[in-house]
Amino acid sequence: METVRPPASAQLQGAPPQRAQLQGAQLQGAGRDRPQSGPAVARMLVGTQLRRLREARDVTAKDAGDAIRGSSSKISRMECGRTSFKLRDVTDLLSLYGVDNDDERAILLALVEEANVPGWWDAFGDVVPRWFEDYLRLEQAARVIRSFETQFVPGLLQTQEYARAVIRLGYDAAPTDGVERRVSLRMRRQQLLRRPDPPHVWAVIDEAALRRPIGGAATMRGQLAHLAEISELPNITVQIMPFSAGGHAAAGGPITILRFAEDRIRDVVFLEQLNSAVYVDKPADIGRYWHVMNRLAIEAAPATAAAEIIHQISDQAGSRRP
Repeated sequence: METVRPPASAQLQGAPPQRAQLQGAQLQGAGRDRPQSGPAVARMLVGTQLRRLREARDVTAKDAGDAIRGSSSKISRMECGRTSFKLRDVTDLLSLYGVDNDDERAILLALVEEANVPGWWDAFGDVVPRWFEDYLRLEQAARVIRSFETQFVPGLLQTQEYARAVIRLGYDAAPTDGVERRVSLRMRRQQLLRRPDPPHVWAVIDEAALRRPIGGAATMRGQLAHLAEISELPNITVQIMPFSAGGHAAAGGPITILRFAEDRIRDVVFLEQLNSAVYVDKPADIGRYWHVMNRLAIEAAPATAAAEIIHQISDQAGSRRP
């Protein structure tokens, strides 16, 4: 099990103030070694650099929003890499921030064009709400995906049958083709686990999620067998939070934390709700969630015991069948 270094966002907070520059060599190099998530990482790099430039010039988000005929919330979404960029907006912001070197402007504007390349999830626009589209983009770019789940097996680790049963719970009135589109989307997300450079997925799953027979006994047996098998992969860590642990640090609900290969990009905490989500990106708040996630990893059964625990739960469920 890997040791988690302090959040990159915390390191940024401790850095001394410096004159804002585009640092062209760094931005150009950022594109060469990125995994297959290019547009997603490019979007976040652009947002990170825009935030640094604004803060270095002591420009408020409101003033920046006014300069591009928008709002402070739009500036926030741009700086967090959660919206597409208009070249006109970025050009106006660079002028506001005093970036007048043609080469430096060209580097960032080239990243803007890369950031606006459509993602594969655009083909699922009929079943992907805007708030979840943001997450899909971030998930594709992440190098580490940490999660805690209380009700279900994490989506990236679900079988097709189990995913279908979970989706039907939330979309019980949806037509069959709408359900199947969502199942296809979930299966497509899982392809990142088989990339040549897959992210490290580290999930802590509450025991209750493994004992709840979603989709019936056969579906659950298949899911448990898949989870035990996939937990043995080198880029996947699964831990089970047993009932015997009692209360734990994340009693409030599921948590996902995304970390990126680029140290300049802040970690993101994703809190999914029924019909929306909260994206936590303030350094102090992110640090708190990292503390909770690391406590969960300590309180849960070790990853080396996961497959055995999962098989025991499956066997016990089988013995209770009539």
